[in-house]
Amino acid sequence: MATHIHIKSLPQGYQSIISNGKHAIVGDEPLSSKGTDQGFSPEDLILAALASCKVATVRFIARKKGWEIRDVDANLEMVVKRNPDRSLVSQVKVNLMIEGDLTEEQRAELFHEADNCYVHRMIKGEWDIADALPLSIDESA
Repeated sequence: MATHIHIKSLPQGYQSIISNGKHAIVGDEPLSSKGTDQGFSPEDLILAALASCKVATVRFIARKKGWEIRDVDANLEMVVKRNPDRSLVSQVKVNLMIEGDLTEEQRAELFHEADNCYVHRMIKGEWDIADALPLSIDESA
C-alpha cells in the first residue's frame, strides 16, 4: 500500500499544511532559514518519523511477548555534515528510555528491535526518488 502525502504551501515564511488525507500538521523552516518557525522543519519530520517508529516497535514487541512496560521515551539528535565532494553525511544519536520491570536480556532485545524498526531499515535502505513533475489542478485539491 502506497503512502501519500499532500502539502499545501502558505504565504507566510515557508509554512505548509502537510496532510495524509486523515491528519494534518504544520511544516515550516526555522527563523535562521527565513521561515516563521511555526511548525516542524523537514529535518524535524525525518527524526520524528524515526523516533515514532522506534517507540512503537518497542511497545509492539513488549505487548507481543507479554512484557509489562510503562513509558517509552526517545530523544534523537541529528547532525548533518557536508563532505568535500558536497555529499551529505547524517549522524543520528538515539537515546531510548524504557520503563518497566525487565531483565537485561529483555531490555537488550527491545533496544535491538528498536534499531530494526521499519523506518530505520527504510532510511538505511536504497531509495529511488523520482524527479518532480508538474501537479495538475485536479491533483492539488
